[in-house]
Amino acid sequence: GETESYCCCHFGSRSTKSRRQAMNQAPIFRIPFAGVCISTQPICSHNGNVVPGRHILIRPYKAGRKLKFCILATARPMELDEGSAAPAADVEEVIVEAGVGWFDWFDPFSRFCRPHTIIGSALGVTSVSLMAVQSPADISMTFFVGLLQALIPALCMNVYIVGLNQIHDIEIDKVNKPYLPLASGEYSSATGIALVTTFAAVSLAIGAYVGSRPLMWALTVSLVLGTAYSVDLPFLRWKRSAIAAASCILVVRAIVVQLGFYLHMQVSVFRRAAVMTRPLWFITGFMCFFSIVIALSKDIPDVEGDRVFGIRSFSVRMGKKRVFWLCVWLLEAAYTAALVVGLTSPTLWTKVAMGVGHIAFASILWMRSQNVDLKSTAAIAAWYMFIWKLFYAEYILIPFMR
Repeated sequence: GETESYCCCHFGSRSTKSRRQAMNQAPIFRIPFAGVCISTQPICSHNGNVVPGRHILIRPYKAGRKLKFCILATARPMELDEGSAAPAADVEEVIVEAGVGWFDWFDPFSRFCRPHTIIGSALGVTSVSLMAVQSPADISMTFFVGLLQALIPALCMNVYIVGLNQIHDIEIDKVNKPYLPLASGEYSSATGIALVTTFAAVSLAIGAYVGSRPLMWALTVSLVLGTAYSVDLPFLRWKRSAIAAASCILVVRAIVVQLGFYLHMQVSVFRRAAVMTRPLWFITGFMCFFSIVIALSKDIPDVEGDRVFGIRSFSVRMGKKRVFWLCVWLLEAAYTAALVVGLTSPTLWTKVAMGVGHIAFASILWMRSQNVDLKSTAAIAAWYMFIWKLFYAEYILIPFMR
């Protein structure tokens, strides 16, 4: 960017006097935001080690009310000013912080949890649970207790899955997502392992305590597939295979979430017969399309790192442009099918909500996709996050399906 700032690096001491001394002795260097900084003096890292002056990649980000500058590790050459060069071997991993506050722990923890997946899981579980509601009388304390029984372990399992993936993708993430706490060095591998172990244990413990078979089935299948997707062991690490990776995401997002949490509410909470309703069939089929789109589109911005580390995703094999437009057309086809299903519903408010909603979503998707620069990783990543917003919006519509 064109904006420039100056940062004074200091670490270790908490007393005001010691901190001022450290600031007076620390190097001051120029920071082009989200770009390359050239430091000719040594820089002190977060663990007390001294990193020699060299070309380093700096990314600023907000942590509560504090501004941090994250000097990121990367395995790829960085774009430098004309006439200069910095081989990848010269890049070091070091975090530079401007101020430390009590709230600072939340920022790396939030990035570790991958908030966009947390929001998607929370909306999915809530929306599917509402599908089991048959009358206003069902919106009771029993419903809300049952919802929390499903929601808390589901979110804990979500953190386990995304955290486990980061543990086994540290080197890849240094290229694709260097802002993640394990890739940036803010979290050690031991911290990551402790977090995912804790969240998995809490999730399964709550499921066992609740005693709901559909809920326990959903949590167990999610754990098994999430482990198989990420863990680098013989016969596992399914993310290496484009088909196996997409299948994992499809089963969890399209089948486990819809069936497991619906049946938890229908059978274990409301004590009714397990019936596959028309709306449930629809949303399961629709989310199969949407899950395929998420599985395909998530790899488009990550082609560079995936190619280096042998991850044969569809984007690596087919190219960004083909996969991008395949995702767009798959989602447009899903919206068309949803429009037809909504208009054939016997309920007027279902026709209106599903009709207007899906016409709007299809139009917005088409217009948004026309302006994406497929040569820009940042533009593709922003489009991918837009797909997640459409995913959230769909779950807002689902309870209207009757």
